[in-house]
Amino acid sequence: MNGEYKTLNDISLESNVLFFGKESCLPNYYFTGNNVRKNYVIHYILKGKGVFSSANHEAVQLKAGDIFILPKGVPCFYQADGKEPWTYFWIGLSGLKIATMLSGSVLSSKHYLRQVQNSNFCKSLNKLFEAVHNPNVLTNDLLTESLIYQTFYYLDTEYPIKKKKKHLANSEQLKIALNYLHDNYDDHNCSIASLCNKLDVSRSYLYNLFKSGFNTSPQQFLIKIRMEEAKNRLKNSQNSVQEISASVGYIDEFTFSKAFKKYSGFSPKVFRQMNTK
Repeated sequence: MNGEYKTLNDISLESNVLFFGKESCLPNYYFTGNNVRKNYVIHYILKGKGVFSSANHEAVQLKAGDIFILPKGVPCFYQADGKEPWTYFWIGLSGLKIATMLSGSVLSSKHYLRQVQNSNFCKSLNKLFEAVHNPNVLTNDLLTESLIYQTFYYLDTEYPIKKKKKHLANSEQLKIALNYLHDNYDDHNCSIASLCNKLDVSRSYLYNLFKSGFNTSPQQFLIKIRMEEAKNRLKNSQNSVQEISASVGYIDEFTFSKAFKKYSGFSPKVFRQMNTK
């Protein structure tokens, strides 16, 4: 195999490049050393492909543009493809902050990422790999350390760990739904679809929520809010039917009048006449 390998001296307790290297593997080559590392080793695949697996994870095939990490204390196995063996470079990292910075990314749990070549994370990782080749002088040590933080910044922002959704009780979801409908009924964009998006639930789930809470559908509940407010404005204001229809979330007067008559049994004009002192 053709490649390079170099070990560096520790320069920081918080974050540090311990070693780095590059290798063009032979077909079916696999690492025969200790498969449980005492540090973190990031591998970026430059060309070719191979197989990677880590403890309690299924083996995956990775190719150029992908990345995998050998986490500290986790058994891993990786092997070059028999026909298109991979070429990769690696950077070994240690320090008190590496685990913390890694924990903000999905890489900490999956141990690999696919097709990162166009990301800022990958660009920064390549800059870091270039920087560690330079002489060990103060300015380059500072550059190297800053690039470590920049690389993890992009890793955590571009590939963040997915947070588990907080489960809300039915009563809390219903409260949010009511507040949303009461606060937005005057907007014609307020709909059951927009409410589902806000709660991140399906229409059938929302329907069952309202049925169990009020024995009505969410659509009928929204219509009731709009119609009762329309009744109030017809009785207590001089606004035209067109103005009132717009103020309760209807785009045109005809659609509002039709909905109002179906709800109350009277047209808006007749209802106003009946309720005007």
